[in-house]
Amino acid sequence: MTITREKQGAVTFKGNPVTLLGDDILVGSQAPEFRVVDTAFTPVTLNDSAGKIRLISTVPSLDTGPCDLTTRTFNQRASELPEKVEIYTISMDLPPAQKRWCGNAGIERIRTLSDYQDRSFGLSYGVLIKELKLLARAVFVIDADGKVAYREIVPEVAEQPNFDAVLEAVKKLL
Repeated sequence: MTITREKQGAVTFKGNPVTLLGDDILVGSQAPEFRVVDTAFTPVTLNDSAGKIRLISTVPSLDTGPCDLTTRTFNQRASELPEKVEIYTISMDLPPAQKRWCGNAGIERIRTLSDYQDRSFGLSYGVLIKELKLLARAVFVIDADGKVAYREIVPEVAEQPNFDAVLEAVKKLL
């Protein structure tokens, strides 16, 4: 896969600037296709949820405090959203680790997906951290027509996204 763009210092990881790989995805643009796998190693693509609103959160690793908090918060806040909203958390964690984590955390409303095979999501959405080969903390909301309605790349990977703004963006599409 060809790297189309490097964004040096785009975000920080524990205060240190890191480089994001891939193109910038802007609000209003067509969401790029991707291929990740679920906890059973079954491929999942953007097209699989066509016609639904997608809330996609990316985290470096579910087994860290900040990523655990992000995913648990979206799982809890999902009760505010109807079933026609698909909520994904994508990380580089291996599927068995994601499955174990979800079971231990009681995650029921979010689908965890892994980008470890192809780095397809990270590169297509411009959130792959070059130095760590992990995904930056980011959130994308994609409308039922496949357009990006909201985008947030969290400036410091260890910090949280603006949960209220994300949920507001989703609710505007309902």
